[in-house]
Amino acid sequence: MNALVTGANGFVGQVLCRDLIERGYAVRGAVRQEAAVLPPGMEKIVVGPIDGNTDWSDALQGIDIVFHLAARVHVMREKSADPLAEFRKVNFEGTERLAKSAAAAGARRLVYVSSIKVNGENTRNKPFSEKDEPNPQDPYGVSKREAEAALQRISDETGLEVVVVRPPLVYGPGVGGNFARMLSWIRKGIPLPLGSVKNRRSMIYVENLADALIRCATHPEAANETFLVSDTETVSTPELIRILSEKMGVAPRTPPFPLPLLRLLGKFAGKSAEMERLTESLEIDSGKIRSKLGWNPPHALSEGMAQTATWYDSLPGQEP
Repeated sequence: MNALVTGANGFVGQVLCRDLIERGYAVRGAVRQEAAVLPPGMEKIVVGPIDGNTDWSDALQGIDIVFHLAARVHVMREKSADPLAEFRKVNFEGTERLAKSAAAAGARRLVYVSSIKVNGENTRNKPFSEKDEPNPQDPYGVSKREAEAALQRISDETGLEVVVVRPPLVYGPGVGGNFARMLSWIRKGIPLPLGSVKNRRSMIYVENLADALIRCATHPEAANETFLVSDTETVSTPELIRILSEKMGVAPRTPPFPLPLLRLLGKFAGKSAEMERLTESLEIDSGKIRSKLGWNPPHALSEGMAQTATWYDSLPGQEP
């Protein structure tokens, strides 16, 4: 079977491509620049910027399955005067263009990596599920939701099978962003005053996500469905720090601190969103993909955390 992976050189894309190759797929990776490095054993296609004008014709020749991972993701220091327009250009217009091109080229199915941010930013009384009304709160989440709607419309019009996957935070070797910063703080022994936090967070190990995406590409019951995916276990922020500290061989340092004051300090520092992610809950009910597709995460959270810690400790400049 021939697969096209967009964003093939990204954090998730590289793992997915490697797993597809190991399972016997012929894999083509679509990247923006020639300098992009891909796993061995696959073909590279440079498509340039991804938007409503991208030419996908060469990339889609002979392709059966499309995995669409490429996206404009959360920007820490947004410089655009109109962030939503920038997110829409890539995540909505680019996705719409790809889906129409895939249908015209004869592809059978498109697996779209969306985001749990389509559901919202946090949970209160119950986990998010596929039955919830979408409630995106930021430009990134809005653009992802609009892309999902475009895919449904194109599927209805063309017969292209579409599968939407909404993961939460993805971790594993190569992770960046806030998770990498947390690893740095733990390694340096910086106290993290989060001992009073009682939240519950769902996450997914990158190997588990790649496995779920492949199941969504191949299972007949996945066609035109939306799935929320996560590891089996949920953890609080203090538990997460404790697990990572244990895997890195350092003592966890999470002294208790009044949550209202912690949030107030985050607001004054301009870090309200980051503080919310550290203190609020975001739980996912991934029962649908487990019951409908028979999928279960092949790796436990503890295994994924161990692999992540080992990778981080192996980076140049890390003191054991």
